[in-house]
Amino acid sequence: MADIIVPSPGESITQVQIAKWLVTEGEEVEKDQEVVEIDSDKASFPLTAPEDGVFRILVAEGEIVPVGTIIARIEPLKEEQKVKQDKPVASPEPLSKSSLVSKKRSEEVKSGTRISPLAEKILTEKEIRKEEVFAAYEGKRIGKKEVEEYVSQSKSSEKQSVISGSRNEERRKLSMLRLKLAERLVAVKNETAMLTTFNEVNMRKILDIKEKYNEAFKNKFEVGIGFMSFFTKAVTLALREFPQVNSMLDGGELVIPDYVDMGVAVSAPKGLVVPVIRNAEKLSIPELEIKIKELAVKARDNRITIEDMKGGTFTITNGGVFGSMMSTPILNPPQSAILGMHKIMDRPVAVNGKVEIHPMMYIALSYDHRVIDGRESVSFLVKVKELLEDPLKMEMEGEDPVLMLLGL
Repeated sequence: MADIIVPSPGESITQVQIAKWLVTEGEEVEKDQEVVEIDSDKASFPLTAPEDGVFRILVAEGEIVPVGTIIARIEPLKEEQKVKQDKPVASPEPLSKSSLVSKKRSEEVKSGTRISPLAEKILTEKEIRKEEVFAAYEGKRIGKKEVEEYVSQSKSSEKQSVISGSRNEERRKLSMLRLKLAERLVAVKNETAMLTTFNEVNMRKILDIKEKYNEAFKNKFEVGIGFMSFFTKAVTLALREFPQVNSMLDGGELVIPDYVDMGVAVSAPKGLVVPVIRNAEKLSIPELEIKIKELAVKARDNRITIEDMKGGTFTITNGGVFGSMMSTPILNPPQSAILGMHKIMDRPVAVNGKVEIHPMMYIALSYDHRVIDGRESVSFLVKVKELLEDPLKMEMEGEDPVLMLLGL
């Protein structure tokens, strides 16, 4: 017999929630088969069967239990079960028509319910299942009168249902991940002086690059050109000029890292998660794309770990993938700022005194005013805008190529 014990998902986590049993009570399982999904307040992860056997569930789905709890057991297969697994199952012989009629009549007698041939014919014509009528008139003889009465009541019930509509409710326990997220978001609103500043970016040049080079990029790096890599690169360069935007409060001290661990907010099946790209300032556009894809796949498959989400000095979130035109992203504590991307939309803009249609995106920077002043936040966002509208500057470390050429 083998026990399935809740392991420790990480430091400071003392309890978890049984999110979903992937097998049923008494089911035969194989070694290394995934049997349960576990939720902690930071990540979700599956547990597997340590050996073959019969599965026994000890804790109900949705329950919260301490780390180290035995939540299931696997009993060894009995000899007859092993033999049964190997023995081919014989196909049952088809029943004759007379046998079927006899079987049907015996079932009716057993339930005490009888139905006349005329009533049965009416049910067939109206395509009503006999079992439905049996349930309504259990233990009685069903004739033409009972069938007509049943049909009349069904029509009345359907009409009433159409008029009144459904009044059902569903109740679900919140996952530990969702509960922790709610707790953190409320804390952010209560404990920070959060403000948001906005700007807009002309995405024409990035879209042109994507259209012209995406196929060659995909052939070489096995990943397409996305927008998140350009935004990440632009942010890491802008943070060099405005390092306070990359800082965080720690008690009475301000911590300003000389690196950028970029959090990328991803919508996973269990809720929002923010995996982190370490030292994003050192990565090229292709390296960023590969890393972003890797983290997105892990989030989609519920394989994000505590280690993937630990730390982070700045976060980017993209509401545009869901169609958001503008929003005020909320801080990811203890970070002091977060950048929000939004939907690209064709809009009329003034270019050299003329009105032209361009693909525009609103961008938003939410920041903690206790740490970052308005001048820094606005200037930082303007710098990000400049880099995105002229992507070649990113290769020049944010400098104007013409000025570098002229030595100015």
